[in-house]
Amino acid sequence: MGTIRTTPRTSGSVLPGLAVVGAGVTIAMVVSLVQPSVSALTVAVLLGAVVANVVTLPASAGPGIRLAGRRLLRLGVVLLGLKLVFQDVLKLGYEVLVLAVVAVVVTFVVTRWLGRVLGVGEGLSLLIATGFSICGASAVAAMNSVREQDEQDVAKALGLVTLFGTVAMFGLPALHPLTGLSSAQYGVWAGGSVHEVAQVVAAAGPVSGALAIAVAVKLTRVVLLAPMLAAVSFAERLKYPATGRRPPLVPLFVLGFLAMAAVRATGLVPDAVLSAATFVDTVLLAAGMFALGTAVRLRSLARSGPAVLLLGLLSTVLIVVVVLTGTVLIG
Repeated sequence: MGTIRTTPRTSGSVLPGLAVVGAGVTIAMVVSLVQPSVSALTVAVLLGAVVANVVTLPASAGPGIRLAGRRLLRLGVVLLGLKLVFQDVLKLGYEVLVLAVVAVVVTFVVTRWLGRVLGVGEGLSLLIATGFSICGASAVAAMNSVREQDEQDVAKALGLVTLFGTVAMFGLPALHPLTGLSSAQYGVWAGGSVHEVAQVVAAAGPVSGALAIAVAVKLTRVVLLAPMLAAVSFAERLKYPATGRRPPLVPLFVLGFLAMAAVRATGLVPDAVLSAATFVDTVLLAAGMFALGTAVRLRSLARSGPAVLLLGLLSTVLIVVVVLTGTVLIG
């Protein structure tokens, strides 16, 4: 990570940092095991932020933390494809699928526009728009892998996803009795609005019959991560046609994500393999989240100003209102 002084790359230089990351991941997994409604990824980000703001990390930890925040995180995004069940998504009906696509596109585009209006940096608004429209911290990290931003912008985006995703996680169940939505409709609303997959589970859990629908809708949004990353990568190639900065048209980890989704769609993967892959994926993503969390500086987030916080709030309200309106219209 950029703010951590690193030692020269040697064969064993990653071990101190990976030990720190491993300890953070272990704690995050235990917390999630004891309290299933709490995402291990969210805990990992928070732990990384606590470590960064309370403890002075040694320079020797830099290479290992950087490895976790990049390569391990990309491997986690690849395995995330195994969680997608296209058959369940298709069972929702075309109206819900269209709503999910519209919500993602509208939230992404309008958030980018609001970022310009509010004077938020282009890179930061891109990360916020991606995370809030698709799948939270994982989407922020994946977008940063395609178009690498300033470390502090990544930290701010992760902090905002955690903050406003948590607000939505508790807010939607509280608002449900006031909306008049059925359990199935509430599942669509929760799955289409809340940022993190685990936050969707926590938001839909209290309403009987909503959870399965909420997860399927959320995974529909996750599917859109790959084309969005590919689109941004293509735009980067057009922007830098004659320099060495051109990224691949479709990043390898995006192709891996799609390949894993295709493998899952065959129905040939044994349940035991899926369970193991899900556990490994959670560990890898938690490692990446912890590493990215170490870049979170509370003072920096506080100094980011009201415009950044307002952008996070408006983006959250936007997707909540768009999905609620669409759910009501669909009936």
